[in-house]
Amino acid sequence: MASVKEELSNVIADAVAAASPRAGVQPRQLSEEEHALFARTGQHREVAPGEVIFRRGELGRSMFVVESGQIQLEFGDGLPDKLIGPREFFGELVLFVGSHTRVANAVAVTPTGLHIVEHDAFESLLDTEPRLIAQFMRRSFSYLVASEQQLIQGLKRRNEDLMVTLDSLRQARTQLTTAERLVQTDELTGLCNRRGLYMYLERLHQQRLPETVLGLLLVDLDHFKQINDRCGHLIGDQVLRAIAEEVQSAASSTDVPCRLGGDEFALLMQITGEEELRARATQIIAAVHALRFPGVGEGLVVSVSIGASLCADGIDWAVWYSDADAALYEAKGRGGDGYEVNHSGGLADGMLPQLA
Repeated sequence: MASVKEELSNVIADAVAAASPRAGVQPRQLSEEEHALFARTGQHREVAPGEVIFRRGELGRSMFVVESGQIQLEFGDGLPDKLIGPREFFGELVLFVGSHTRVANAVAVTPTGLHIVEHDAFESLLDTEPRLIAQFMRRSFSYLVASEQQLIQGLKRRNEDLMVTLDSLRQARTQLTTAERLVQTDELTGLCNRRGLYMYLERLHQQRLPETVLGLLLVDLDHFKQINDRCGHLIGDQVLRAIAEEVQSAASSTDVPCRLGGDEFALLMQITGEEELRARATQIIAAVHALRFPGVGEGLVVSVSIGASLCADGIDWAVWYSDADAALYEAKGRGGDGYEVNHSGGLADGMLPQLA
């Protein structure tokens, strides 16, 4: 017995060496002596095509040797199936480690004759046929190690493919997000455009702050045509970008500043009432007064007119815009460079709506 243990102690080390890439994968073919040994020891069984020998996940304690016919091992999880033919074996791992969970379904492809070697019978062979069993175990371990290496390489390739796919999805998502942002953003100023504003309005009810009302400022640049005619469109664009920055500066994180088109801007806000509405309008007007444009000369002074309105919840954007636009018309009629508040929106100064 000492020689048997010594012989078997080298099995795993030899198996790893035998399973190196240069050695290749050891076949599952039994030698004549091994086949005869297991045929004498095992119980014979005939199975019909389509008959299931064991299922994936079951506990097993038997090895199977194919005498005739073919068995298909179905691993699932995207792994290829394997065909086991005459004088080949499968399910041998249970003989080495005791009860073991099957990793595949074993199904007869053709009428098949099997020799079933039970765990106890294999243990007896360790005593009576140590040379053949050591030879068999060495080759079995070589095959198992090589198969494991192939599996690892396959999983590595699948993981690499998955990483490439995930990277492609991230790039596609980034491109989609960028495209969506570009679609919703004014190209000249970087503010939200009308499309972005409408998308904000669609989800506004989800972002409402308690104890606030909606306020709208329509900001219109005074005498913009004269600025373009006198200084050129490049300076005109510079002025528009500067106005956009001041509108942005007057916005809080819950507000949406946007360019509606041309020289018209809007700031939709969640505020505490008319006092804050007026304060925001005053802030923008004062900031625009302080603007200077180097290289244009000291003669370029810009100003804006603002129409302001408190907006009742549940009312359409068109109504909000109409109320603020009416106030803007009055501010323009007084010569511009100021703001006007429209009180026809149905909210008195300081009155807050009842929010759910």
